Amino acid sequence: MHRLLNQMVISLLALGFVMPLIWAAVTSITPSSEMLTRSNPFAVTEPTFGNYFKAWETIPFPVYYWNTIMIVLGILMVQLLTLTLAAYAFARLRFVGQGLLFVLFLVQIMVPPDILIFPNYTVMKELHLIDTKWAIMIPYWVSSFGVFLLRQTFKQIPYELDEASRVDGCRWWRTLWHIYLPSARPTYIAFSLISISTHWSNFMWPLIVTDSVNNRPLTVGIAIFAQSFETGAQWGTVTAATMMVISPLLIAFFFFQRKFVESFMHAGLK
Repeated sequence: MHRLLNQMVISLLALGFVMPLIWAAVTSITPSSEMLTRSNPFAVTEPTFGNYFKAWETIPFPVYYWNTIMIVLGILMVQLLTLTLAAYAFARLRFVGQGLLFVLFLVQIMVPPDILIFPNYTVMKELHLIDTKWAIMIPYWVSSFGVFLLRQTFKQIPYELDEASRVDGCRWWRTLWHIYLPSARPTYIAFSLISISTHWSNFMWPLIVTDSVNNRPLTVGIAIFAQSFETGAQWGTVTAATMMVISPLLIAFFFFQRKFVESFMHAGLK
């Protein structure tokens, strides 16, 4: 009975989360003539993909997709480098103030990113990077959560492997490359999934620091399109554009959902 109740609660929560997605998918194929007259918001009599074609013609999707991919990958590549070096230092090296410095890293996890918008904007303005992709990427090049996650993984690796590599004449960076990186592969996958999904859907910071189409990511471009006077009440076009933004993440999740769960389980996330 208790198990059945838990399954019912989980099913209701899942349904609550998926309902907006279903509504957006149905609305995206609803003709404009039926948008305000249909009685059932989850039914459409004459489905059409015209909204998708109209959205593609109205919004510069190739530019927005390219900008978003560059930003997401640019952030992820630097994050993997910085968190690897920092996690190795916290896990294996001994230096003065190590404990205090690691606590400061953990404190950053509890700081909401919105609090840092003003100081980050001031720094980007001083560096003359406003309305560039660099302004979007630089504040996220270090992840305190990623450092903590990878440090915990590195600490689980037997220290005897370090000693054996030193006996064989390996430098620290070769030990890191041949021992630590392969052992932490599930953690890297888990963090990469978090980073990609987070920065693909990031909105507030890119909205503040970008002013041109050549540097806007998908989220900002769609928001400006949805608020423009040209769209009016054309919810079919707006939802079609929204589905085009989130579809890469949805497709990736459906194809790699098993790897997604396994990565988090091996990374120690419960």
